[in-house]
Amino acid sequence: MTIPPIDAANGAYRERPIEPRKTALLSIDMQNVEFSHEMLERSRNAGTQEATKRSFFERMASTVIPNQARLQHAAREAGIEVIFTVIESLTQDGRDRSLDHRISQLNIPKGSWGAQVIDAVKPEGDEIVIPKTASGIFNSTNIEYVLRNLGIEYLIVYGVLTDQCVETTIRDAADKGFLVTQVEDCCAAFTPENHKASVESVRGHYCRTRSTDEIILEFR
Repeated sequence: MTIPPIDAANGAYRERPIEPRKTALLSIDMQNVEFSHEMLERSRNAGTQEATKRSFFERMASTVIPNQARLQHAAREAGIEVIFTVIESLTQDGRDRSLDHRISQLNIPKGSWGAQVIDAVKPEGDEIVIPKTASGIFNSTNIEYVLRNLGIEYLIVYGVLTDQCVETTIRDAADKGFLVTQVEDCCAAFTPENHKASVESVRGHYCRTRSTDEIILEFR
C-alpha cells in the first residue's frame, strides 16, 4: 500500500486504511447506566414526553449494540486491541469527580452496576477498562500514555453519546496525533438530529467515517 503524503489533497492521508497491529478499538461509555432492556421497555410504555429517549433506546437495541458486538468480535479475531472507557468515580461518594459532573449531579460510584459495561459488548479476558469523570478521556485519564505504550497510532472510536463524549474523544485524539475512525452505526445520541449533526461536524476534519461492515472488511 502506498501511503499518501500528509499534505495530499482532500485529506487522503487521514482516509487511508488502518494498520491492524497499530490499531485499537475504543468503546465510549457503553455501560449499564446508559442502556438496559428494562429502560427500553419502560420507554415503550411511557407517554409522549419520553419519545426522545425511546428513539435512543430503540437505536441502541436494534443497531448500535449488535453492530458493536460484530465489530469487537472481528477486531479480536484480527488481533486488534479492544479498550473501554466508562464514566465511573474513583470513590463511592464521587468526591474525586470533575466540576462539570458535580454541576450535572452525575456520580456513578466505583464498582457499581451502572459503571459496568453492558453484557453484550463487555470486555473479554484482560482487556483494558479506563474509568473517567469527564466527557473526554484524554482530558481526565492516562489513556495517551497507555496507547503510546501499546504502539497505537490508529483509533477506532464508537459508543455514546455521539455528540458528547464520543465527539470530544475524537477531537482530542486527533489533536494528540492519532488517526481516528468513527464507526457511525455503532454510535447514538438522544436524537437522530444530534447524531447526524455531530457525525458531519467531525467527518473529514478530525476523523474518517465508516460503517461497521466497512471496518470489518478492512480488518480482513
